[in-house]
Amino acid sequence: MRWDGHGQTGGVPPASPPNQVRGPRDGDDGRRHGDPVTPPVVAVSVDLVLLTLRGGRLCVLLIRRDPPFDVAWALPGGFVDGDEDLDTSASRQLWAETGVTTTGHLEQLRTYGGPHRDPRAPGVSVAYLALLPNLPQPAPGGDGPRARWWPVADLDSPDGPALAFDHPRIVADGVERARAKLEYTPLAAAFCEDQFTLADLRRVYEAAWDVALDPPNFRRKVLSTPGFVVPVGRRTSPRGGGRPAELYRRGSATALHPPLLRRSV
Repeated sequence: MRWDGHGQTGGVPPASPPNQVRGPRDGDDGRRHGDPVTPPVVAVSVDLVLLTLRGGRLCVLLIRRDPPFDVAWALPGGFVDGDEDLDTSASRQLWAETGVTTTGHLEQLRTYGGPHRDPRAPGVSVAYLALLPNLPQPAPGGDGPRARWWPVADLDSPDGPALAFDHPRIVADGVERARAKLEYTPLAAAFCEDQFTLADLRRVYEAAWDVALDPPNFRRKVLSTPGFVVPVGRRTSPRGGGRPAELYRRGSATALHPPLLRRSV
């Protein structure tokens, strides 16, 4: 019988069909055919971009890590344990390093990787964005690092903190994600207490976008957006002779129609 170069017509084909180049028996990584694959060791960590408003300014939480990484500020975070999922690790790391628990908005931001992003080992970091209202100065948790709130606007100033690893990029991505989502989701309410005034809500936008908004125009746009806010039937206590302000809570909307675009509010 013969082999025609396209298919078997009978008998046993030769070891290699004509014009076919066979590679070596060993794999490119030094393994022999059939050897088990040993996966590379890559560390997985979580980093948290935790934003809140303090003194009318958008602030991010930064910590001092243990030596030798204490020469710069960093985002709270750490390695993922083998018996926990990413969300659990994010909450655990936040408590362990700052004493803060997440009771507000928490979402995955994105994943960051690279062979040289961490001098300890090759690894990837899953970054989370957390938005919480009116948080105090954090008390150290179990790991006891130094932690403090930094105004986002001060991070790029000459007197601002130096950030470790690739955390400048992660912070910038988290802040921009928050700013963008304020336009088309009711996420601004995550910076407020359960009940808030429209002035409280407006100050969130002003701090996040670093703009001054016209109060009547802002009020009109918010109240004309279905499901954004709902009146609770109560007012604030009078202060300094001013009129009590009506209190609201977050509505059921998951998206704002129409959106509150930065250039139009």
